[in-house]
Amino acid sequence: MLLALAPARAEAVPAGTVEVVVDPLGALLPARRDAPARPSAASCLLDREPRRTCRAPRATLQPVPGRSPHAGRGRLLRYQVRVEGGLAVEQREVTEEVERILADPRGWIGSGRIAFQRVAAGPIDFRVVLARPATVDRLCYPLLTRGSLSCATGARAVLNVRRWRHGAPAFAGDLELYRRYLVNHEVGHLLGHGHRSCQRTGAPAPVMMQQTKGVGACRPNGRPLPWERG
Repeated sequence: MLLALAPARAEAVPAGTVEVVVDPLGALLPARRDAPARPSAASCLLDREPRRTCRAPRATLQPVPGRSPHAGRGRLLRYQVRVEGGLAVEQREVTEEVERILADPRGWIGSGRIAFQRVAAGPIDFRVVLARPATVDRLCYPLLTRGSLSCATGARAVLNVRRWRHGAPAFAGDLELYRRYLVNHEVGHLLGHGHRSCQRTGAPAPVMMQQTKGVGACRPNGRPLPWERG
């Protein structure tokens, strides 16, 4: 099994630490009389302009307090859940759903090689972040999520709240299934897994398939298949 997360990435995070990010689609610095025309928001996002010319309101990512039980065997990976302030979601409900997904023995811990535990502070291996689309675009840059997709980058699984609340067409309104897929897919990237494709007509789609964009001839699926876990 691939494992991208290395012990050196663990970091001590004081309780209550607030992460601040800048959204590239917000307000721009006022132009001086002798300055060239202001860059468009789209140019900022696509990095067609120097990043210093783009400015926007700040967004805060609050860590959710508390900790979960240790789930699984093998190397313990500690994670933190952060939810952007002002979202129309209940932090506790989001956190409990992420915990259930990662603690499911049919998920990544089913390999017997890793275990998960959510913490609010202390050494962590990765974060699961739920944020509004524009903040996702900023956190995922230079990956282009275009206000619609989620991503895994650095030590973050960055989830788009638009997808969290509305899912994707292939899931036909089944939000529980879609959220299971979304968390397992992005965390799977942090574990070192790349994208997969549909293997057989009518079979469950690999969790590492980009199911938000469609499942082809497969069926939507929210858990890693046994051969994906390794």
